[in-house]
Amino acid sequence: MAHELETLANGQTAFASARLTAWHQLGTVTDSCMTAQEVMSKAWLGGWEVRKIALQGIEVTERGVTKVDCPDKYMTVRTNPVTGETEYLGVVGEDYSVVQNEQVAETLNLLVDASGAHFETAGSMRKGRSVFVTMKLPQAMRIAGVDDMDLYLAATTSHDGTAALRLDATPVRIVCANTQALAYQRSRSSYTFRHTSNVTSKMAEARQALGLMWRAFADFETEAEKMINESLTMGEFEKIVAQVWPLADDASDTAKNNAKQRTNTLRYLIRDADTQKAITGTRWAGYQAITEYVDHFAPAKTDRVRATRALTGAGADLKARAFELLAV
Repeated sequence: MAHELETLANGQTAFASARLTAWHQLGTVTDSCMTAQEVMSKAWLGGWEVRKIALQGIEVTERGVTKVDCPDKYMTVRTNPVTGETEYLGVVGEDYSVVQNEQVAETLNLLVDASGAHFETAGSMRKGRSVFVTMKLPQAMRIAGVDDMDLYLAATTSHDGTAALRLDATPVRIVCANTQALAYQRSRSSYTFRHTSNVTSKMAEARQALGLMWRAFADFETEAEKMINESLTMGEFEKIVAQVWPLADDASDTAKNNAKQRTNTLRYLIRDADTQKAITGTRWAGYQAITEYVDHFAPAKTDRVRATRALTGAGADLKARAFELLAV
């Protein structure tokens, strides 16, 4: 599965969470809030010492072995947090500036100051090539006075040159870089640092850019409140479910049976589940029912498979599609 969480040589998963959820079976779960230092340690992100080293090619011909230097490209490597060995991460240009995992966490710390925000999740993906760190903000968003949604600030970056350090503000709990797709797609609640820039010097600019996150949250809240104030019949909901999970005309009997079971579960979630009591019969309930199904009820061979699917964002497109279809 692409972009999966990293499994280390000691069998540990490079992931840490400040909360235990119903589906969570990976990484380290803490009972209390984590500091920047603790989140680095619990998620196995500390002490990597990501660095650039000279890149050299080797040509083997009949004449022998020839070493060829590459003056304008470099290899990024890290010190493995378990074995201590130097490991390859990627190839970058000479202007590329390394950002350490500790700097990613410190960036969040500097942005939130003493607001009461705490570190929520952190992890490593693609064998250390991508990392993410998130903080939960102290102020929740209340939709139409009945449904609370927590707010998060997430920092993601890569060590192989494929992505810059990016900050995202989202009302969706981020457990992986891929799940950023669950954030409201039209918000302006993000900021990107180029790896060729001095991250610290850009902090004031980032603060200003992230000031837009409250406007973005307000926009999301407006959209959600429209959904919570708009009724949704069971027939309309089932049509949306059919669009989120389209079934081919020549689908097998197994596929048809799976679709029937999924629809029955979704009917229960939107109509009878305790989690929907305050918003039953609304388009917002439809979105929440689909989200709950993807995260907690969709069939999986094992709890670990379910957790990995959720963490790697395999259900992100389904949720984003559901929001798009249910938005008023």
